[in-house]
Amino acid sequence: MGLWARLSRIFRANTGAALDKMENPELVLQQTIRDMRDRVPELNNSVAQVMATERLLAKNKENLEGQVVDLDSKIKAAVKMGRDDIATAYIGQLQQAQLDLVRTSGQLEHASTASKQALKARDNYVLNMKKRTAEAMQLISAAKQAKLQEQLAQTMETFNIGDDASTFTEMREKIDRRVAAAEAKLQLGSSSVDSQMQDIEREAMDIQLQDKLLEYKQQMGLLGSGSNAAGKQISSGNNSNENN
Repeated sequence: MGLWARLSRIFRANTGAALDKMENPELVLQQTIRDMRDRVPELNNSVAQVMATERLLAKNKENLEGQVVDLDSKIKAAVKMGRDDIATAYIGQLQQAQLDLVRTSGQLEHASTASKQALKARDNYVLNMKKRTAEAMQLISAAKQAKLQEQLAQTMETFNIGDDASTFTEMREKIDRRVAAAEAKLQLGSSSVDSQMQDIEREAMDIQLQDKLLEYKQQMGLLGSGSNAAGKQISSGNNSNENN
């Protein structure tokens, strides 16, 4: 391979790579849709010209047919009047009108075919344009989604989730330790107070039960007055010693 060919290949490769980077698929597709839509008025104008030619030929054919009928009537009238010279002149005009009618009829037939083909081509183009437009819109949507995914991927690459995860774990452990310590203190304080209250309640119950027992014994005459007093003094003495 020659030097020039190699340089040309390198230039084309670099140029192609640069164009690939510069091309925005979304913008290219949008411009393609605009170009296709811009061609519709041109197609409509072309179809309108073909249809106008058809209608003009149809009008000419109608006029020629009228001329043929009119000249035929004039020829017959001239013959009846014995004016062969005038009849001959009309015959010449009639022959020319008939030739023009045949030629115009042929042109009209071709124009009618061309008009139908032009309308069909225009309709096919519009249908294809709508199809391509729908495809382009889907591609544009896919391009936008791909762009968002690329941006998200770039964001995820620059986002170091490990550091933040360790921070959350550390803070969670600290909070859990504080909650556990607070609950332990609360439980300890509650159990101490509850224990003291339960001791006092049991002692008060014992005193009430002893007093009630002595009262029953006194009512039943099992104890003398001195015994009742002594029992109360003993009970009071026991309470005093326990308190001390």
